[in-house]
Amino acid sequence: MYTLIENIKSWFERQAFGVCDWWGEKLSIPSANIRMYFIYASFLTVGSPIILYLSMAFLKKLRTMMTEQKRGSVWDL
Repeated sequence: MYTLIENIKSWFERQAFGVCDWWGEKLSIPSANIRMYFIYASFLTVGSPIILYLSMAFLKKLRTMMTEQKRGSVWDL
């Protein structure tokens, strides 16, 4: 049971906190501080930063999908 919980926790951290890691790299601050900001702001404003967070995650995923597309060469038919 404990390993199941650890697996779920590690999956969630990899998937859900990608936005915080990305912003942390861009702003050169620890991603833990950004996570805490989202948590505190969610409590203070009754969840509106969650909508912002999900929209940023969607845009990040969309951007990743666009850059990962392989372009074929002229000679590939």
